[in-house]
Amino acid sequence: MSPEEENKLIDDAYQQLLNGYLSSNHRKKVEKIEKAYRFARRAHEGIRRRSGVPYILHPIAVATIVSQEIGLGSTSICAALLHDVVEDTEYTLDDIKAIFGDELVGETGEKVGDKIANIVEGLTKISGGIFGEKASAQAENFKKLLLTMSDDIRVVLIKMADRLHNMRTLASMPPAKQYKIAGETLYIYAPLAHRLGLFAIKTELEDLSFKYEHPDIYKSISEAVEASESKRQDVFGRFSAPIRERLDEMGLTYEFKARIKSCYSIWKKMQTKRIPIDEIYDIYAARIVFECPEDKDENGVCWAIYNQITKIYNKIHPDRIRDWLAHAKPNGYRALHVTVMGPDGEWIEVQIRSRKMDNIDERGITAHWVYKEGGSEMEEDNQLRGWLQEIEDILKNPEPNALDFLDSIKLNLYAREIAVFTPKGDMISLPVGASVLDLAFTLHSEIGTHCIAGKVNHRLVPLSHRLSSGDQVEILTSQSQRPQHEWSKFVTTAKGKTRLNNAFKHMRREIVDKGEEKFKQFMADNNAEINNENLTRIISSLGVQNKEDLYFKVGKGDVELSPLVLKSLKPASQNLLSKWWKMSFGSKNGKNETNHEENNEKGKKIDRKKVYVLRTENGKSNYQLANCCHPLPGDSVIGYINENNEVIVHKIDCPTAMKLKSGFGSRLLETQWEIGNETFFASIRVEGIDRMGILQEIIYIISTNLAINMRRLNITSDAGVFTCEMDVLVEDVNTVTKMCKRLSKVKGVTKAIRRS
Repeated sequence: MSPEEENKLIDDAYQQLLNGYLSSNHRKKVEKIEKAYRFARRAHEGIRRRSGVPYILHPIAVATIVSQEIGLGSTSICAALLHDVVEDTEYTLDDIKAIFGDELVGETGEKVGDKIANIVEGLTKISGGIFGEKASAQAENFKKLLLTMSDDIRVVLIKMADRLHNMRTLASMPPAKQYKIAGETLYIYAPLAHRLGLFAIKTELEDLSFKYEHPDIYKSISEAVEASESKRQDVFGRFSAPIRERLDEMGLTYEFKARIKSCYSIWKKMQTKRIPIDEIYDIYAARIVFECPEDKDENGVCWAIYNQITKIYNKIHPDRIRDWLAHAKPNGYRALHVTVMGPDGEWIEVQIRSRKMDNIDERGITAHWVYKEGGSEMEEDNQLRGWLQEIEDILKNPEPNALDFLDSIKLNLYAREIAVFTPKGDMISLPVGASVLDLAFTLHSEIGTHCIAGKVNHRLVPLSHRLSSGDQVEILTSQSQRPQHEWSKFVTTAKGKTRLNNAFKHMRREIVDKGEEKFKQFMADNNAEINNENLTRIISSLGVQNKEDLYFKVGKGDVELSPLVLKSLKPASQNLLSKWWKMSFGSKNGKNETNHEENNEKGKKIDRKKVYVLRTENGKSNYQLANCCHPLPGDSVIGYINENNEVIVHKIDCPTAMKLKSGFGSRLLETQWEIGNETFFASIRVEGIDRMGILQEIIYIISTNLAINMRRLNITSDAGVFTCEMDVLVEDVNTVTKMCKRLSKVKGVTKAIRRS
């Protein structure tokens, strides 16, 4: 591409940005945007993205998303145009402030340059952080982002636009980078978009992440959806025709269309219910969006449309009526949903909403600004503020482990809310499923740790009691109460879990200190020296994990300090039989200890930019299989380099791998299986209708027909239905797939699936 063609490409992209802004109802401050654009173009002059295009196209694209897809105004557009200047060029925040001189923001007295610079600062990546040397840069960046949200919500909205454009252009990245960015997006940014009500962005982020994490599955689902398009149109045409007649008779101006589920949503339902795509009945939903000049009439029109639909289709799914009109979702979503059986015998969900509701449902909190007189760019949102306060509380006492920290945040991202009341009538918002104990910890750490019960609507209830909206709750405490470990089972809020874990840590530290003092006194009384060698021998003989675990068990009284403990300080000759056993069969984990050390390859540097080949030579593997997901050759997997330079292999969709992709992306490896003669464990579950001889038939197929080695078999039968769980040794995932297909054909078997 010639310089002239590139300049035209840049000018056209910028003009598209301006055209979208000029068609909005924001105050037209084109001169301010021009200043930001010229500065950004000069700052990024000569810099290119990995795809080879001029870098300035990225901030222009982000600003276009901010303006046209999120609906923000000139200040946000300027910040989006400048969001990478401080991080990627020699320019500073002071340079950004200087661009706009002494221009003020409305009548606030704040300078435009200061406001934009503050937003850019919130968007600029940082290094290091509170998690120490083993910090997750992503977790730390996310913390920075959340802290800045409380000052200006536009920071996170622009960050969303930045992430969306990066996902749209992810194809230019190497596969390992794609895995990392896609995993981080699915784990953090999509839930955050969901919580902010940015439904369209959330859906696209999920689909793009899914496309790069599971390209083959994504392609097959896309093709299946496309192949069924004509059939869906026919069904929808027959379903919608009588409804359109009634809506026309009502004199409404409306849009009536079928909305297809995203590929990611379809796949999640297939995974959750373990069913093929052709068994998902709600692959699409019908949506009616009507024009309503008066906001006060919205709810009445929704119910009027509902009445007309249910007169035509009177078979209504009782569990699928959703009324979010009077009480919107925490992210602002409002609509009326009803699921009815159509003329073809299929359940079809109909979503009924006004045009304003539809805009808010798609754009979330930002849509409120579209409807505010004068086009003001910011508006207080009480529900969002309450949520941000929850996040701030977590940030004050973050988990030392980056992944635990992200988990705590994510609990709040997906939370739906209820409202409960104190005896004095104060309202407190909690996630659905919150317990009495959750409320106690929400009020104060001390109230939570000393809570013994609650009174809900004047009735005594235990700590585990789940609260409902409208409950009046009184917390009962006792100074003698101490946190119990079973409390973890019914604490659901992020704040509750954080404060309970802090209480456990404090209690454990007290016991550890007591145990250490007791242990030192015991050693002194027996004239035994406390050094690393003696501690190692005692720890090994008692079967505890480490020194702190030893002190903890001593402090609790689980370990009795007697003269027998001191016997371990005398070196004992290894039993000849034990030596022969280890030499012949290895250690308890099934591998020779020497081989294990060699397998770790701790001294060998791994090239993280190259594809890592998973191989086994002479019984030695250059990888370890993760115990959480038990991958097999043929599975889509990713490698993770741990602190000991060992490559741990996870399935790409493993929950632990999702966290690792989000928290430790720099340690990920693109991997490739090298097929060998090694066998691996796989767990299979078979369900069906019990009959005489079915177990023998299953065993015969596995052992004789398929020649698969079976290591464990457990079968239960109840009321004529049997469940069979087995562990088998297989060479790869294709063997398991073939086995499950063969077992599914056995008379009486309804399901045969791989569990791990």
